[in-house]
Amino acid sequence: MKSSFNNIIQSEKVVLVDFFATWCGPCQALMPILKDVKTEIGDAAKIVKIDIDKNNELAVKYQVRSVPTMILFVDGEPKWRQSGVLQKSDILNVLNVHSGIAV
Repeated sequence: MKSSFNNIIQSEKVVLVDFFATWCGPCQALMPILKDVKTEIGDAAKIVKIDIDKNNELAVKYQVRSVPTMILFVDGEPKWRQSGVLQKSDILNVLNVHSGIAV
């Protein structure tokens, strides 16, 4: 998973990674919000979900201590991170600020 994850975050597009757990209530609440964001931004950015229980190495590497935690990668580098549930407008604003994705 690690090498494919590196390939994903090195994408030409910005990549929003959602570190989540299946047992996490707030993570479940974030899912439909991220689907709405994806619908709105289309192919302008990637949204990737990482289950911390199945990918503990990645969670440790990026110091994910609570879920959900979202990290925005630009050219493979983390440019923004936030734990907790954000609203669609807040996520869209972050994408716009860090990558110029206008919606």
